[in-house]
Amino acid sequence: MNTNRILEFPKGFLWGAATAAHQVEGNNRNNDWWEWEHRPGVIADGTTSETACDQYDRYRQDFDLIREFRHNAHRLSLEWSRIEPQKGVYSSNEIAHYRRVLEALRERGIEPMVTLHHFTNPLWLSREGGWENPQVVEHFTRYAKVVATELGALIRFWNTINEPTVYAYMSYMDGIWPPGKKSPRSAAIVMTNMLRAHALAYHIIHETSQGPGCSVGIAKHIRLFDPLRRNHVIEKALAGLSNFVFNWWFLDAIETGRLAWPIGIGQKVQLLTATQDFIGLNYYTREMVKFDLAKPLALFMEYLARPGSETSDLGWELYPEGIHRALMRLKRYGKPIYVTENGVPAINDSLRQRCLRDHLTQIHVAMRDGADVRGYFHWSLLDNFEWEAGLKPRFGLVEVDYNTQKRSPRPSAWIYAKIAAQNKLDPAWFD
Repeated sequence: MNTNRILEFPKGFLWGAATAAHQVEGNNRNNDWWEWEHRPGVIADGTTSETACDQYDRYRQDFDLIREFRHNAHRLSLEWSRIEPQKGVYSSNEIAHYRRVLEALRERGIEPMVTLHHFTNPLWLSREGGWENPQVVEHFTRYAKVVATELGALIRFWNTINEPTVYAYMSYMDGIWPPGKKSPRSAAIVMTNMLRAHALAYHIIHETSQGPGCSVGIAKHIRLFDPLRRNHVIEKALAGLSNFVFNWWFLDAIETGRLAWPIGIGQKVQLLTATQDFIGLNYYTREMVKFDLAKPLALFMEYLARPGSETSDLGWELYPEGIHRALMRLKRYGKPIYVTENGVPAINDSLRQRCLRDHLTQIHVAMRDGADVRGYFHWSLLDNFEWEAGLKPRFGLVEVDYNTQKRSPRPSAWIYAKIAAQNKLDPAWFD
């Protein structure tokens, strides 16, 4: 592959960055993550979100940066616990706040992509059993209708749920996110309830929203799994199972309307079929699958970075070819695709620059090969609170000093600004 030629992107391509409310707003005191992160020992570096990036109050400053970077789109989430602080009680002040946020983007010529659920739940919901309680479907649908009614005129692109499989795995299998359970049965219930909630929210948004050309999907994390030993029959089978359950099961269910094995038995979910207008792809890395008899509770699997590979600050393999593989697999759904997250946790910004170049090159190749990719959102605009890893990982195009809240754009931010402004990638910019 020739990496020295200039790569042109189609007219109207969306260029932006992504954030999530709890990771950047600060002081989200009424959700399950705030309560969780204040427990001793659950966050790797001992930090909490606290004020995070203080974006709740500094969003205009950050949106001015986005405009300076020449982004034409921005992905953000709404904090459910602010909008519905008590069950069935909606805050007109917080709805007005998010209206101002969306208007501030549009005033700057920036297209918002809005996520309704990005990992956090209101405390009242978590105390009722969260996503294990089937009533969550009704609660989420009601929340979606309120947002669509109040804010829908400002929103064209909607993600109902961010990374549903990641949420179910981290919270109900690994147990390192709230509520800290380790139950395959609970994880299956959660994924099923998320599908039902997505389906109803999809229809509610389309029926209620007055936004221009309303388009609804999910943001789906794809983490490829390959056998550690290419010709090891068991590792190949385990990698195939991991890929299906983690990557494709949820998307297949949306398309077919049925819950396939091993989470379902083929039963039909009402109103689920074909409830995505586009697919959001979150891609970071792949993992190798090793067969390990000492891990029966993990189905005899160990996941690890490919031995000898270059890795990020969080130990993830740098594997840009994987985004091409993911896009080729997603192509079969016949939907437009937006890369809703892609980035690298790295103090070393030269690594971020290289990953940006290499992943965009692979995306361009995938488009040449038939993938209908229409936008790219870098994760993240800002350094932020990275869930169980705390404040130490640095994902941002913009460095944040958490003590002073000073924003300092990294060199990668200005390179990405050139890409967005000129709608092309020139390898000379990375020299």
